[in-house]
Amino acid sequence: MPLRIVFCGTPAFAVPSLRQLIAQPDFQIAGVITQPDRPRGRGGEISISPVKQVAIEAGLPVYQPERIKEEAAQEYFRNVAPDVVAIIAYGQIIPARLIAIPRLGWINLHGSLLPKYRGAAPIHWAIANGETQTGLPTMQINAGLDTGPMLLKYETEIGPEETSPELYSRLAEAGAPLMVETLRGIASGALVPIPQDDSQKTFAPPLKKEDGRIDWSLDAQHIYNRLRGFQPWPGAFTTFRGKTCHLWGKPAKEGPENAAPGTLMIRGGEVQIAAGNGTSLQLESAQMEGRKKITAREFANGARLVPGDKFGN
Repeated sequence: MPLRIVFCGTPAFAVPSLRQLIAQPDFQIAGVITQPDRPRGRGGEISISPVKQVAIEAGLPVYQPERIKEEAAQEYFRNVAPDVVAIIAYGQIIPARLIAIPRLGWINLHGSLLPKYRGAAPIHWAIANGETQTGLPTMQINAGLDTGPMLLKYETEIGPEETSPELYSRLAEAGAPLMVETLRGIASGALVPIPQDDSQKTFAPPLKKEDGRIDWSLDAQHIYNRLRGFQPWPGAFTTFRGKTCHLWGKPAKEGPENAAPGTLMIRGGEVQIAAGNGTSLQLESAQMEGRKKITAREFANGARLVPGDKFGN
């Protein structure tokens, strides 16, 4: 008998795993749960999730509860009667009464090496905090926030210039075979869950717009890490002459001699911004609010910089 699976997920991160599970002859995808269709973009057009799009293409039944805590969701699981639920970046907390229904539980793929970076944005915060290594565990979920015992693990280095979207895509692809192997191991009884060491836990809360505001007192490497980590949203931004300005750049090879953090300078034909600890950020491009993204040189020419011009309040 094939393993009867309900797949629960929403964004593109979950798509490679869903595609691989569909392709396995010993698996049966009994249903797909994803977030409700939402209005997106400036036009407010209704958009379906990437997971729903794949489910429709595969002819799979889709269930989209507004809140999975509702009584109707419990009835859904009792009727579908899955052996196991594979859950990846679904976007809602699963109540304990639903966790208990599948005989093999709920198996999650998480975007960090637990117990580090529990929470909603592990990939973003790992890069923003300057981590050089990350990975993916599969785990049994329980009533806590990413606190369940782990099953299998994939580890990888974070490239020194790698951004969140780039790492997101790599981990999504790496997670697909890991989820397949985990589900087979759980079904056969070959995998032994390993409890997490709670003393090593850290958290990765949902991103807020204010997380992207640049603190020029930090050194250039710290600012660069946050710039890489907070792509595509909220990005890295500051203020210039009273208006918001999004920035892209990298640490400069040489820092300023005696410039206050945030000070703009033209050095060797490059636009640099003084940062903390005697470092500076080499500006590559900028986007003032309401304007298009332009190169650093275009920004400097258009702004007609004068000595003492600064980013930040």
